[in-house]
Amino acid sequence: MSGRLTVIGLGPGNADQVTPEASRAVAEAKFFYGYKSYLDRLELRPDQIRVASDNREELARSRDALVKAVEGHEVAVVSGGDPGVFAMAAAVCEAIEAGPAEWRAIDVAIVPGITAMLAVAARIGAPLGHDFCAISLSDNLKPWELIELRLLAAAGAGFVIALYNPISKARPWQLGRAFECLTAILPGTTPVIFGRAAGRPDERIEVYLLADADAEKADMATCIIIGSPETRIIKRDDRPALVYTPRSAAGSKA
Repeated sequence: MSGRLTVIGLGPGNADQVTPEASRAVAEAKFFYGYKSYLDRLELRPDQIRVASDNREELARSRDALVKAVEGHEVAVVSGGDPGVFAMAAAVCEAIEAGPAEWRAIDVAIVPGITAMLAVAARIGAPLGHDFCAISLSDNLKPWELIELRLLAAAGAGFVIALYNPISKARPWQLGRAFECLTAILPGTTPVIFGRAAGRPDERIEVYLLADADAEKADMATCIIIGSPETRIIKRDDRPALVYTPRSAAGSKA
């Protein structure tokens, strides 16, 4: 008899931003599969079991969790942020599609969470107030040429762009190249938000203009939001500035 597999989004890292639905799902599961830093966020009971793996082993982790669920157990795959945004829900679906027929009979549930761009946006104002998109700068699973094409298309269409996975030790140059691409289309005065660890004790939220954006200020804990030409910065004397994108676009009806 098959068990149940639940993919749980734990949000950006602040315990207050874990949804009640996610907390209930954690309470109901027996086996927990995930990246160690995400598993460490959980306060599990003695009867609940952690199975940690490396952050780059998403597909293998998904397969292991599915095998355990087929055995009849209540299984959770945990993910930071939202599991459907560059995270574990897609890996689980990919494993099911390529796996044995019995995996398709498993009861699968996806529990959403607050993703990084929403947490960052909330800390600075409303930069996602109009049309926006999210692009991962990791070229591990897609060619860099495709990433550049998407960056240019999104900027040219006037989207606000949230950048995930901007930089790492193995990928040190991609963010700088992304800024170069966007500078060819967007004004140098376009606001760029560096949102690191939003909601956590080591949070750092900084706003620059695109002309002054420095890739070295980011790391893998950073989500970057690049405004559209219509995104505004509201300065407020001794209070932090607000960044927002107007609800209407140029040429539209108010």
